[in-house]
Amino acid sequence: MVPSPLNPQQVQQFLSSVLSQRGPSSVPYDESTKWLIRQHLLNLISAYPSLEPKTASFTHNDGRSVNLLQADGTIPMPFHGVTYNIPVIIWLLESYPRHPPCVYVNPTADMIIKRPHAHVTPSGLVSLPYLQNWVYPSSNLVDLASDLSAAFARDPPLYSRRRPQPTQSPTPPSYDSPLTRPPPADQSLSRPFPPSPYGGGGRVQVQHVHHQQQSDDAAEVYKKNAINKLVEMVHGDLVSMRRAREAEAEELLSLQAGLKRREEELNRGLKEMVGEKETLEQQLQVISMNTDILDSWVRENQCKTKNLVDFDVDNAFECVDTLSKQMLECTALDLAIEDAIYSLDKSFQDGVVPFDQYLRNVRLLSREQFFHRATASKVRAAQMEAQVAAIAGRLHS
Repeated sequence: MVPSPLNPQQVQQFLSSVLSQRGPSSVPYDESTKWLIRQHLLNLISAYPSLEPKTASFTHNDGRSVNLLQADGTIPMPFHGVTYNIPVIIWLLESYPRHPPCVYVNPTADMIIKRPHAHVTPSGLVSLPYLQNWVYPSSNLVDLASDLSAAFARDPPLYSRRRPQPTQSPTPPSYDSPLTRPPPADQSLSRPFPPSPYGGGGRVQVQHVHHQQQSDDAAEVYKKNAINKLVEMVHGDLVSMRRAREAEAEELLSLQAGLKRREEELNRGLKEMVGEKETLEQQLQVISMNTDILDSWVRENQCKTKNLVDFDVDNAFECVDTLSKQMLECTALDLAIEDAIYSLDKSFQDGVVPFDQYLRNVRLLSREQFFHRATASKVRAAQMEAQVAAIAGRLHS
């Protein structure tokens, strides 16, 4: 255990040395929180001078031992109009300050822990709502010490052992006597910190704060000031470097997000291009098949036209199946009716056809044209189904 001196400058130097130390014996706190830990301890020592920052070995429940910071000393406890001192140890665990510290009541040999107690276990471990509701970074050690003092004032966690008087017959020690009043103040002025709240004979001493003044020569004071100034400059440089690195990290993260979006867009575009390529390949197969059919038809009918003298246009094309023949007839009738309606329009505009006759003929022709177009639409759908089935048969074969 390495205690720190009481001088505020030496306390700062002690904490700076411990938190900046490297190697196996260094304290295992996160680099980004060491400055906050230092500030928490300095504020605690300033508000409660009876506590000392130290380093000591802490053993976890799994047997691991680690070198940690602690605040060791006493916390004032007002009780029945008199202020007593409760010895405590506040351990700053590895996850501090993101997680609460571990607080123990540290009774001396002539003290005993009250059983049962609402906030203190028989082993001395303290459990308070402030520790359970610890919120980083607003929670701190000063508020914790104040909460401990208030909780202990409501229910003192320690009792003094009542020892038998020498003139009386020996009796077993009593554990039910509450805190007794402290002796006069002049009995404890020789100690630098407020004395332990439980003195000999079961008496509790009143809190007295006494700091010994130390005289340093000018060279020593200059050296300490220079070291503190250097530490502050180094810390400022580290903060600036950290902010610069954080800004660079933010830029890199933003760039990474942009690249991620572009990657998604490229993948989406590639997927669309692959789908379009498959569609074009299918269309190319259909066109190739139709080209083969037309080439074979041209080869078959090329020699027939040489021997024809009177060529009939209506017999120029032969339908290969019933659907094609029906489609040809429907299309021809549709176009013929379209020409007839056009001729009626011209005749009506020229005054050759009366208006009532024009309307009657247009209505009859339009009705007949509608049926031809509906039939052609159904034939076209049937041809498409047959064509798809033929392509599928070729692909499988």
